[in-house]
Amino acid sequence: MGKALKKKGETLTTAESCTGGWVAQAVTSVAGSSEWFERGYVTYSNAAKREALGVSRRTLERHGAVSEQAAREMARGALKRSKGTMAVSVTGIAGPGGGAPGKPVGTVCFAWAQGRKISSETKRFGGGRTRVRRQSVIHALRGILKRL
Repeated sequence: MGKALKKKGETLTTAESCTGGWVAQAVTSVAGSSEWFERGYVTYSNAAKREALGVSRRTLERHGAVSEQAAREMARGALKRSKGTMAVSVTGIAGPGGGAPGKPVGTVCFAWAQGRKISSETKRFGGGRTRVRRQSVIHALRGILKRL
């Protein structure tokens, strides 16, 4: 992924909630990643999402932190507040608790932003907390590659 980002002249910024910085950790485990990784935000609480990324209180009240709307605002905010040219955001319910009707444990929302382009999607992953988080990281990284 780093080679693809570098070849395209892109720099990545991450905005993470349920993955707790695992996406940023995965990309920075590669030597030389400072050439294509700009920074990462770990915004676990709603207050952090609002303060660090500019997610609106209205979005959080109306749709919740685990929503494509919140994920899109997280990705946009990460781009706006960094020097990155591409952002990925992840917000979800890794478990074992926290699920609700319509948003069970394993529900994870993603967004990828690049310039004015933004896309988002929701996935439902099975398994325990670590498995949900691992699958989320993999999906976020695959989404970056797909958009490059």
